[in-house]
Amino acid sequence: MSLESAAPVVADLNAKFQAGDLAGGKECLSKLKIMMLDFPPGSESHAKVAAETLELGVLFTVADGDFDAFARNVAQLKPYYALLKTTSRKCHILGLNLMHLLVDNRLSEFHAELELLTEEEASNAFVSFPINLERQLMVGIYDEVLNVKVPDASYQFFVDNLLQTVRDSIADCMEVSYQSMTLADAMIMMKFDAQAELMEYIEECRDDWIVEADAITFQLPPSGSKASDIPSMKLIAQNLSYATEMERII
Repeated sequence: MSLESAAPVVADLNAKFQAGDLAGGKECLSKLKIMMLDFPPGSESHAKVAAETLELGVLFTVADGDFDAFARNVAQLKPYYALLKTTSRKCHILGLNLMHLLVDNRLSEFHAELELLTEEEASNAFVSFPINLERQLMVGIYDEVLNVKVPDASYQFFVDNLLQTVRDSIADCMEVSYQSMTLADAMIMMKFDAQAELMEYIEECRDDWIVEADAITFQLPPSGSKASDIPSMKLIAQNLSYATEMERII
């Protein structure tokens, strides 16, 4: 397949991406992937076209909110990155992939990907964003995570998914730290802009919280047995009694 045949389709794909034409972009992407089957292996010029195609495919899947298609496009890109070393969108795609792994809580894969980064790639704004975000999550700086500013609009999809996880962690802490809390304080702690958003969260995710007037009462999670609950003296006495009886028998 000649590059001359693919070039206008790639240009059309770029135009549809800039216009936000999701349906048209998918159609162009399908055509290009069929063309890529005939690309000669090891050709750098063909690899550049294939990489650009798949990078745009990644960005289209983010716009479509399709995690599975996102992962497939990233996996298909990796051999081309190994051949080309860098592209104009590589750091952008690497950063999005790190965000995907972070949202999925696949931290071992997240750190494995970090090991493959060059120093220059790791310091790029697109890549350093998920790296810093992961550090904040690990030390529990949830306030900064909830107020984070994304380096590109394509990151917002993953951040929105991550915010749900963060809010769940904050809610878990609230349950064990307080017996009750006002709705206003809960909104501040969980970074909800409106009381209706908080109420929707409670209805969908925390149906055991009791909301009365302007306050929430938390139901304490069932606790395990404490050491003081074990009848140690009674057990010791029983064991001594058994030992005494055994000595008499012997």
